[in-house]
Amino acid sequence: MKASLKLTAASALVALSACASSNATPQPIAVLTPPQISDPYFVAASERLAQTPSTERTRNVIIFIGDGMGVSTVTAARIFAGQRAGRDGESNQLTMDTFPHTALSRTYGNDAQVSDSAPTATALLSGVKANNGVIGLTSAAPPEQCDGSQAHISQSLFEMAEAHGLATGIVSTARITHATPAAAYAHTANRDWENDAVAASSGGQACIDIARQLVDWSAGDGFEIALGGGRANFLPNTSADPEHQALTGARADGRDLIAEWTRGSGRAFVWNAEQLAGVDPNAQVLGLFSPSHMAYENDRARDPGGEPSIAAMTAAAIERLAREDAGYVLMIEGGRIDHAHHGGQAAQALSETVAFDEAVRTALEMTSREDTLIIVTADHSHVFTIAGYPQRGNPILGLAGTEAGPYRAADGLPYTTLGYANGPGAVFAPSTEGQSPAAVQRPDLTGVDTTTPGYRVQALVPMESETHAGEDVAIYAWGPTDDTVAGTLEQNMVFHIMARALGFEWAAGTIE
Repeated sequence: MKASLKLTAASALVALSACASSNATPQPIAVLTPPQISDPYFVAASERLAQTPSTERTRNVIIFIGDGMGVSTVTAARIFAGQRAGRDGESNQLTMDTFPHTALSRTYGNDAQVSDSAPTATALLSGVKANNGVIGLTSAAPPEQCDGSQAHISQSLFEMAEAHGLATGIVSTARITHATPAAAYAHTANRDWENDAVAASSGGQACIDIARQLVDWSAGDGFEIALGGGRANFLPNTSADPEHQALTGARADGRDLIAEWTRGSGRAFVWNAEQLAGVDPNAQVLGLFSPSHMAYENDRARDPGGEPSIAAMTAAAIERLAREDAGYVLMIEGGRIDHAHHGGQAAQALSETVAFDEAVRTALEMTSREDTLIIVTADHSHVFTIAGYPQRGNPILGLAGTEAGPYRAADGLPYTTLGYANGPGAVFAPSTEGQSPAAVQRPDLTGVDTTTPGYRVQALVPMESETHAGEDVAIYAWGPTDDTVAGTLEQNMVFHIMARALGFEWAAGTIE
């Protein structure tokens, strides 16, 4: 159970009664003065939310973040899931489609039209817009500048929750030190500083790396459960990985952060699905299921006893957090949707999105809409398209066309329904010195199986890695205060909606 907690001076928290009569505006759980309270993005979002008063409160908040899950990804995944199940794909419904309240989220950052996952996760989890590459800091923090960065901390919802005795948990199919999960607990000017060796090699030797920030996290008594990949960032480079003995850790400081975690009272470490299923139900659990990112769902399914699915991790997290008396805050990230898109592998991205949606369904089944607010959203989109006039029912991963055959582009060759504006699937001839690039014809996809998970969908602009996109993404909400998710919202509004739903308010006179 949660230990007795000490409120930090940095938070300037004033605990108040959570009791209220049924016909009166409920009192806040706490009035806070977080360090980012005067940040202009924080102020603007606070003022916008104040225009839609709400007397509802929730006991628990679960935020699902589909990394890179833009609207086109949701649409294609909906069709893919239906067709895979032998149903009409176009009229199929994902679990997130059933949520009663939706809105659009503006994902631009402080310094970018198109953002990466560091500032977008920071917006979602601490209520400010930041610069690309920056985690858990305000817009005043320049990227990659270690010195002085701690003067610009943006406190996350998880830190606030821990300070008030709520339980907390994070789940990701990416490394647990990757940008999105790190935004729950870390503060760093460079998202790549996941371990000390990388930080030292890129100017961050004076800063505490992200893995250390998780293990040394001083908020409350720490996460009740943290599940994902990224074991190498916690192990010294002289120690073998527990699963892959030929691999070693990545740390240069000699510290075994996993051993340090388990030295804490009532703490446990697990690295496979069997261990997770058998862990002490009251332990604080750190689960690291891969040296780096976890496997794609298509690959994991071939070895289900190794890594747990995102739905299984979601179930384990909710079961653990529900044992606490005061309520909880939980984040679940489908991190590998994004990685598949970067590789131009649409089939992998859609499979990951469907697995993510299954985790959403798991959460709905295990919780009540009376006391748990669930928000599903994305941090950003990708340059992923659905086009070409295919007939209804045409395989979403196949060639655009009809039963009579595929359509032909102006070059006389067939093309897929799905495509990317840029990425590794582009066709080009590298230029030689003094010569222009030669014209190259697209490969003929006749007879090519474009439905395999590893197939790289054709793209327009050649890029080693496909890029993020800057259009709005969707927000889905169900539970107490879900009606405040409406219209077109700045991305950092999501944090403010969740904070208010939990009963957190900002000290009067500090927002100007």
